[in-house]
Amino acid sequence: MDAFFASVAERDNPELRGKVVVVGTGPRSVVTSANYAARKFGIRAAMPIGQARRLAPHAVFVEPDMRRYSEVSEKVMEIFRNFTPLVEPISVDEAFLDVAGAKRLLGTPREIGTAIRQKVESQEGITCSVGIASTKLIAKLASSRCKPNGLLEIPPDRTLTFLHPLPINELWGVGEKTAEILSKLGLKTIGDIANTSRATLIRAVGESAGVTIYELAWARDYRSIVLNEPEKSIGAEETFSSDLDNQEEILGELLRVTDRATRRLRDEQFMARTISIKVRFGDFTTITRSKTLPLPISSTQEIYSQAKALYVGLNLERARVRLVGIRLEGLLALKGQPLAAQPELGAREKGWGEVEVAIDAARDRFGGEAVAPARLLRPPDLPGSG
Repeated sequence: MDAFFASVAERDNPELRGKVVVVGTGPRSVVTSANYAARKFGIRAAMPIGQARRLAPHAVFVEPDMRRYSEVSEKVMEIFRNFTPLVEPISVDEAFLDVAGAKRLLGTPREIGTAIRQKVESQEGITCSVGIASTKLIAKLASSRCKPNGLLEIPPDRTLTFLHPLPINELWGVGEKTAEILSKLGLKTIGDIANTSRATLIRAVGESAGVTIYELAWARDYRSIVLNEPEKSIGAEETFSSDLDNQEEILGELLRVTDRATRRLRDEQFMARTISIKVRFGDFTTITRSKTLPLPISSTQEIYSQAKALYVGLNLERARVRLVGIRLEGLLALKGQPLAAQPELGAREKGWGEVEVAIDAARDRFGGEAVAPARLLRPPDLPGSG
């Protein structure tokens, strides 16, 4: 998808069209997405919001809506599956498709790619870019080279001509540290990596990374489409507008991120056995703690109880906290069983499971903020209050 989060915001609010749009609002948070008008000002994902505001003071900054993005993503992935069952989502806005088996019925890969782009735009009102190649690596690189709203096909006999002039950091497996090491060897392009001996690369970056980047530099990528890969974890975190040292406020924010994560857990029909928390302090040091339970759970209240115990156990009464987060791991798919019927630790026959099923149904019908834990509700401004 092209600038997916920003595109969804523009689609849902036509008044944003033609404007510089940045997804992300908190003064201490980062840019989640920026439309192409914003990128002309140098605004990029993961950039601090404060820096983005300095680059484009006239930009419109909108609050991220992950639930909405997930809804649109599901519809887009369904469009993909109407063309081929061999779809591997790799993020909320990106997927690999194997269309070899669809060519006889639907035409050439270029014709299929064109039809997919037209279907996504007509049905969902957003655009996507399509890279076509014989391997995942080259298809991914091709899609990034034709954005926005483009299509680029790299025939097998032109693969190395396309690949080798690209900078080394475009290659999978070459992160910031690896790029720094390779640059010290005088390697600037993927072609330079390809023309360096495997042994030299292994000595420089280690055996696993050395072998991987050497093979990929020659476009030797034998990975096939991976179907139905189970989600490994679900999480949420929040960076505060200012550091917090009040323990009740911090626990309230921990409940807030727990509520977000567990809503998604139940939406995707999972339960979790391992609860992990993350705490980042004002000096940017970060600690994590986790606990694995004998039985999986999905209740917001039960998971928050475990998360709260982990936090309280840190004894941080005087610490200034910048961020809290939660991650749910050891996921168990429910396979169609009702959430309320699942066993919960120490739960009564009727309890939070039934309550939260009803809460989720109310949120689905009336919006995500229709029902919330009382401690997360902010009091309304009263007439005459200051």
